[in-house]
Amino acid sequence: MTPGIDYIGIAVSFFCHDGSGNFVLSKRSERCRDEHHRWECGGGKLEYGEDPREAVLREVQEEYGVEGTIERELPPVSLIREHGGRNTHWIALPFLVRIPRDGVLIGDPEAMAELGWFRMDALPAPLHSGMQTILERHRHLIIGIE
Repeated sequence: MTPGIDYIGIAVSFFCHDGSGNFVLSKRSERCRDEHHRWECGGGKLEYGEDPREAVLREVQEEYGVEGTIERELPPVSLIREHGGRNTHWIALPFLVRIPRDGVLIGDPEAMAELGWFRMDALPAPLHSGMQTILERHRHLIIGIE
């Protein structure tokens, strides 16, 4: 059985910032399962038995190579989209995480083509559909940290 297709998948997502209004985003490579060359905030599947807060910190370390500090948990968002001709359904548990600017790196070169720092009023395009949905619901909460 496949999460998101055969049953609702649960993922953590995170908007990592430096405390000065800059957010790190990654550009998906052509080797990702979908939405190639789109910019996204970080995220990953919640593992069985894993606390969402622990999952976020683990994923930040894996994806960006740095330790983060969770500043805020945002309300869950339902992500329903089409992928490969099939509908998918994930529940995203988004977080705001502060990270040091120094030391940030591409932790998953198979999935990430590049990293960049951006302000919320100057995001790159195109954005991953999941990130777009979270921003539509919670941009005011994300911008509120600046």
